[in-house]
Amino acid sequence: MVKEVPAPTTNDANRTYRKMTEEAVAPLVLKLGVPTMLSMLVTALYMTASTYYVAYLGTSAVGAMGVIFALQTIIQAIGIMIGQGCAAQTSRLLGAKAYVHANTLASSGLFLSLLFSSLFALTAWAVLEWLLSWMGATATILPYASTYAQIILLACPFMAASYTLNNLLRSEGLAIVGMMGLGAGGVLNIGVAPIFIFVFDWGIAGAAWANALCQIISFTILLSHYLRGKGSLQIHCSFISKEATIYFSIFKNGLPSLTRNSLGAVAASVLNLMAGRYGDAGVAAMSIVGQVMMMTNAFLIGLGQGFQPVLGYNWGAKLFDRVKTALDVTIAMGTVLMVALGLLGFIFAQEVVGFFEVNDPDVMNVGVLALRLQCSVAIIVPVNVIGNMAFQVIGRTAVGTLLAATRQGLFFLPLILILPGQIGLLGVQSAQPIAEVLSFFVCGYFLWHFRTEVQNRIKIQKGGELNSK
Repeated sequence: MVKEVPAPTTNDANRTYRKMTEEAVAPLVLKLGVPTMLSMLVTALYMTASTYYVAYLGTSAVGAMGVIFALQTIIQAIGIMIGQGCAAQTSRLLGAKAYVHANTLASSGLFLSLLFSSLFALTAWAVLEWLLSWMGATATILPYASTYAQIILLACPFMAASYTLNNLLRSEGLAIVGMMGLGAGGVLNIGVAPIFIFVFDWGIAGAAWANALCQIISFTILLSHYLRGKGSLQIHCSFISKEATIYFSIFKNGLPSLTRNSLGAVAASVLNLMAGRYGDAGVAAMSIVGQVMMMTNAFLIGLGQGFQPVLGYNWGAKLFDRVKTALDVTIAMGTVLMVALGLLGFIFAQEVVGFFEVNDPDVMNVGVLALRLQCSVAIIVPVNVIGNMAFQVIGRTAVGTLLAATRQGLFFLPLILILPGQIGLLGVQSAQPIAEVLSFFVCGYFLWHFRTEVQNRIKIQKGGELNSK
């Protein structure tokens, strides 16, 4: 066990502790959530913008973006798994003022992220065509996907490490710094991509080089925060642990994120394969819908990631009144948000899909119905997302992993494999909405019991306070 020491000599940690444990909960969740929403939105936006630009290269090129989305989901899964595996602990440790242990986790986590993502990139290079075919690339889509993938794998370590650093920043309540890092790279990508694609005439390779450049710049900005010694956490080579228990704890606490994102990559791949039965138009349409829903869900995930450090700090500090309030207000705000976005997406589905300048009527027909079906269940998605996040951040890995597996694994994968054989293309379009409904009952059950447990802890605390008086 790492020896604990008093608070750092700087005032940063003490100010952060007071903010996380004393400020009004609802404004605090929003204060942390809005910057994270914006960073998530920009991340989703640059992928969507790339799809928009690539649409001018043809239906097969758009289909390739769906395949690349699955590949990038795996890269993100590495960074987010390790980042969340650290952040789920560091927020609790900072709440308990265990600073040395938190620094060891943060430094070891960044090293682990760089190592694992580099190994993945080398492995993916060795089996690239097989991997992309497994992810749903048809014979006509494969050349586009292969060109993009070869370039983006060069930036793989920077991408994964950026997500790890972003999670660490959020764990200490510095969501704005994470927003600036990811946002700067994303905005640059949106501006540079059309120059690389059309002006330099690099085609889909231009979209890939713009993306790679974006990842490197984001990583540099985020890392510079720690190199300058800012914040409560400190990252340094001397803090990298040689103890296996540290790395085991990172993997254990990051397992829900790994499960959620890995299954997301598998689900995207299987979706591409099943949609590919209906030609490149089917893959392209579902790719467009996937990009749109990624942008929509970015708002909710950003809110949830603003909620996580608030929950972690106050759970570590045993302030259960604030834990309950954080849970209630985040679910409420998330529901209002998703209802509004779901209605907009449902009403303007034709315009949203048409934004990508798709000239293929088959793509339009498939995409509009799929988008409306997914928007129709938006109201229940907050319970599925926030429930999973809550159990992860308090260290209940088994339940967190189960809930992480429900949407894309436990329900979606069987549905996407079975429904198309029963009801054809409609099965491809409806698998995700049905999976959301089924997940709602599972996540809602566990979330309700967790809320009841928190209420009981509050009663016990208040009873103890009365007895002490």
